[in-house]
Amino acid sequence: MPNGDIMKRSPQTQKLEDFLHSSKLVAGGFLGTDTRPLAEIIDADLSTLEQLGYTTGQIADRLAEISDKAKEGLGTRVKISDALEAVTQENRGVLVCPWPHEGHTTKTVTTLYHLPSGDSIQWADMCIHLIREHGFFQGHGSVFRIDPEKLVKIIFS
Repeated sequence: MPNGDIMKRSPQTQKLEDFLHSSKLVAGGFLGTDTRPLAEIIDADLSTLEQLGYTTGQIADRLAEISDKAKEGLGTRVKISDALEAVTQENRGVLVCPWPHEGHTTKTVTTLYHLPSGDSIQWADMCIHLIREHGFFQGHGSVFRIDPEKLVKIIFS
């Protein structure tokens, strides 16, 4: 990244990016190995969503719907549709949003299985918040990075 890009970012944005790279809240950080500026990561994912005809609200709503239904299974797989099954794993405690506001979620992880393809995707409740409130699908190499194109293909099948 050219030095000029660093100069254009505000100190608050730089502080947020530094925090997102750290492992203080999530192992490996929210940005993973991604070296792009935060705004570029978000813009690229939002552009992909726009091309696919979906909004972050629609994505977050569908993820929440799937997670809520999966929680009814109490740790066993639940049928979401003919093509989808999901299971949740709940852990004690909460995760705090890295953005400077009062966002927090439970430490619940949902795994969604796309039966026809054998693919699966996984997200934490915090991912739903990050997508809905910040348009952030996390950086490449992050444990909970969700590729928007793959996500749309699976959750709306």
